[in-house]
Amino acid sequence: MNIETFEKLQLKEVKELIKNHCVSSLGKELIDKINPSGNYKIVKRRLDENKEAKKVLENSNHIPLEGLFNINPTIDKIEKGMILSPSELINVEDFLRGCRKIKSFMIDKEFYSPTLSSYALNITECVNIEEEIKYCIKGNKVDSQASKELKKIRRSIEITEGRIKDRLNKFLTSSTNKKYIQEAIISKRDERYVIPIKASYKNEVDGAVLDTSSKGTTVFIEPSSVSKYSLELISLKSEESIEEYKILSYLTELIYNQIQNIKLNMEIISEYDMVFAKAKYSQATNSITPNLNDHGFIKIVNGKHPLLKGNVVPLNFEIGKDYRSLIITGPNAGGKTVTLKTVGILTLMTQCGFDICADEESSISVFEKVFVDIGDNQSIENALSTFSSHIKNIANIMKNSNNKTLVLFDEIGSGTEPNEGASLAIAILEEFYQMGCIVVASTHYGEIKKFATNHPHFENAGMMFDKETLEPMYKLTIGKSEDSNALFISKKMGIKDKVLSRAKSYINEKNYNFDLVNESKIAIKPMEKVEVVKELPNFDIGDKVKLLDYDDFGIVYKPIDKFNNVSVLYKDEFIDVNARRITIEFKAKDLYPDGYDLNTLFVSYEERKLEKDISRGSKKALKKIQKEIRNNKRN
Repeated sequence: MNIETFEKLQLKEVKELIKNHCVSSLGKELIDKINPSGNYKIVKRRLDENKEAKKVLENSNHIPLEGLFNINPTIDKIEKGMILSPSELINVEDFLRGCRKIKSFMIDKEFYSPTLSSYALNITECVNIEEEIKYCIKGNKVDSQASKELKKIRRSIEITEGRIKDRLNKFLTSSTNKKYIQEAIISKRDERYVIPIKASYKNEVDGAVLDTSSKGTTVFIEPSSVSKYSLELISLKSEESIEEYKILSYLTELIYNQIQNIKLNMEIISEYDMVFAKAKYSQATNSITPNLNDHGFIKIVNGKHPLLKGNVVPLNFEIGKDYRSLIITGPNAGGKTVTLKTVGILTLMTQCGFDICADEESSISVFEKVFVDIGDNQSIENALSTFSSHIKNIANIMKNSNNKTLVLFDEIGSGTEPNEGASLAIAILEEFYQMGCIVVASTHYGEIKKFATNHPHFENAGMMFDKETLEPMYKLTIGKSEDSNALFISKKMGIKDKVLSRAKSYINEKNYNFDLVNESKIAIKPMEKVEVVKELPNFDIGDKVKLLDYDDFGIVYKPIDKFNNVSVLYKDEFIDVNARRITIEFKAKDLYPDGYDLNTLFVSYEERKLEKDISRGSKKALKKIQKEIRNNKRN
């Protein structure tokens, strides 16, 4: 089966609903990995697990899966030779305790859950590891009772810290030191005890400066009276870390020695979390474990799509017994696509081992492959490209199908010329039939309905339509095709009976009556040709206009002439444009104040300056003009 089938039928979204009932990421990861199986025995085992899990839920107050977190990252660290932290060891302890509880719980349920109970026999109890971790780790740190040496070291640390604090308190309470002290508190810098001293007195206090405040007004000094004990404390802290590391290494090694059994425990717990999540989903949605077969028979009794909310019309559907191909017809938005999707998703759910929302009489076949051609996405592409994409998909389906395949076609043959589309669709359906596939297809083509009526192993079905309210009923009726109801709706909307009668005859006989043209008694007078002259706007100098051919703007230099051309300044050039190829953006009167010299719009700054210089008798300007005249003569 391919990913496209899962996406079109929204299998991932259904998995998300089931994952909501998992208690840990272990079960969620397993559900993500589940794919529909084409193996009858595997599917039957999965469904049998559902039945047993529901019985366990019905006869128990709760399943002791709480606290069974995913410890895979912790196991990975151990396998890489890393030492676990106290918090990680506690997680392992909790997990092992949970394994022990679920084992005891499931073995006790052997009477009505023999298969699921047998899984618990493979869970390894690691009581010694639990007890060792519980004894050595308390409050997320290594406990002093974990070893005699650690207890001795920590006692020495307490004594040394007491001596340091006593001497620092004496320093703080000394009247001699009062003027040096910034604040009468004992602080710590780099795990060493210090006193905040005013920076101006730092040379007056005997001790080591370990830090300075951000503003520089305070220094943190370790008085020389405690230096000896501070060094001793540092040494003891180092010994403490070494001893803690030894204990953590010991506990990590205990887990490493049982790592394969613990990994097997994780697999079994993952399976339990997944199975009970499926059972909880089944209970929450009133789902059932369907009957199973492997010969292509599907019978859905009052089935519902798992993603549909509200008052859903149940589906009653059957295929694979008296006929192997079903053609569904009916009005647009009448539920044909939903029907196909419901059949598809209920089949995939069953083959994943999920219960389905239907009645107990329902039966689902196990297929090796399930393919769909459902065009959900609206496209602005032309009909040929849409048709080509459908045909490409169908060709791929045909290439990979066999006699254990379920194929679902939505609007088969659509997207091209109706006669060709219908003929091609019939040939495609016939080929899949000869290959032994189970096929469900929706269509509007009458030719396909006729083909299904005449073929012994094809059957028609229709989505019901309320002829009073003109609304679809979303109900499938097998053995009866339904029209698109275009003629009936047209009659309701007031189209004349004789028009509908002719339309019906054209549908049945394709005999178009051109004699009506000759029988008409009404003389049709030819219409007089009236030349419609589009009135051109009045263009004025300075108007801002849009040039349609350039998709840009220019300024009117000369108004419209007798040839309907307008002279426009565009990108420093004057061009003639037909008046019908420009539109007015802004009138000059709206752009410029009264009395504004519009000529300046068409004259560059240099030209305007030169003209002004000449008018006031500038010799420089005259020399410039004379030079240009001489140059022109030479050229």
